[in-house]
Amino acid sequence: MGSDYTKEKGKQNMNTEKFASRLDHTLLDKDHTAAEVDRVVEEATRYGTNVCLPPSRLDRVPDGFGGEVVAVVGFPHGTSTPETKAYEAREALDGGATEVDVACNVSALLSGEKDRFIRDLREVAETGATTKAILETGLLDDEQKRRAARLSVEAGADYVKTCTGYAPGEATVEDVRLLCDAVGDEARVKASGGIRDAETALRMLEAGASRIGASSGATLVQEYEDI
Repeated sequence: MGSDYTKEKGKQNMNTEKFASRLDHTLLDKDHTAAEVDRVVEEATRYGTNVCLPPSRLDRVPDGFGGEVVAVVGFPHGTSTPETKAYEAREALDGGATEVDVACNVSALLSGEKDRFIRDLREVAETGATTKAILETGLLDDEQKRRAARLSVEAGADYVKTCTGYAPGEATVEDVRLLCDAVGDEARVKASGGIRDAETALRMLEAGASRIGASSGATLVQEYEDI
């Protein structure tokens, strides 16, 4: 563990606590159990990460949890109506979420329906939630990624996010750089999908990501401590 790239460029002056705060420790599998949710929440508490869960499991996050509580909305396909997504976001906020990761309507984007794509996200952003727009980069070419990122900013998203993990494609350094360039200082980038080790996470952060989504968040922190 720990290539020259990681030691000299990736870790830089970031201590373990700061690294952990960039991680959304995630459990979204359809067949998860309540016990697995409790394990993820306990790991997030122990290692100082955020936690990302389905809205129906937010009640298992205790009051006073130290990190961000992230809920997914319109997940994973993004094809529900804007009103449905907004309702889901409000319910998530009422349930203790501080942020929502909303699956974009990729069909609207690919159909050239700009107004529909924007409204779909704006309805969620206007709930007041910190909004991360999941673009599903594995389904898009570079021009479409840029367009989706810019439209997400126009809609009021705080972040653009690479992938749900439930469609083709994974987060890449190249996509993180492209999205950072597309949004500039108007939004941040979350890299998610296929990030399974600390070195990969560090490469994403070095490329400009502000947040990392990973089901192996606890392992990433443990590995980081050993770098």
